[in-house]
Amino acid sequence: MPETPATESPNAACPRCGAAFHCGAQEASCDCARVALDAATLARLRADYGSHCLCNACLQALRAAVTVQIRLDDLRCPEIAALLDEHLAHMRSISPPESVHALDLDALRRPGISFWTAWSIDGALLGCGALKQLDLFHGEIKSMRTAAAARRGGVARAMLAHIVAEATRRGYTRLSLETGAEPPFAPARTLYERFGFARCGPFEGYAEDPNSVFMTRTLA
Repeated sequence: MPETPATESPNAACPRCGAAFHCGAQEASCDCARVALDAATLARLRADYGSHCLCNACLQALRAAVTVQIRLDDLRCPEIAALLDEHLAHMRSISPPESVHALDLDALRRPGISFWTAWSIDGALLGCGALKQLDLFHGEIKSMRTAAAARRGGVARAMLAHIVAEATRRGYTRLSLETGAEPPFAPARTLYERFGFARCGPFEGYAEDPNSVFMTRTLA
């Protein structure tokens, strides 16, 4: 199926996450035509959002969601503690201590933070993500992590789409995040860019740091 020409500007807003994307007059010319979805899924999209037209990132996430189950979590499961320990250890192996802003179990249990885990249909922990409320209209993405065995399987896309959709549902008008500037963080930065995040200055108590990249996007 032909790609949308690179010179063509986005002309629609995704009804799920609010990101700008190209929406053609016919299904075959939409961004969503790049993602193979069955008739039942397309029918569900029309029922849930009034259109088959969602951005490519959300459609990829929905396809992954067929095998990825995301649920609100109370952080009591030992597998979650192990995944977060792995996350913190990895962050500390890449960035200096003053540049590591990952949250531990106790911090993630504080009021104002919602934490989700992603599971396979056979009960394996695939990843996690969190949303921190900064004020009534501004949220921050925290603790995005995919288990090593599940990487490149769409887990991060599914989790990020879930968090963006939840932030939109809550009425936030802005969603921000801090990630690393080092090369190992490049795939994460690329994923955020695909979801409409752009680089910005420090926010909510952060300071300028050569090891940090700050990103934000507005929500519909």
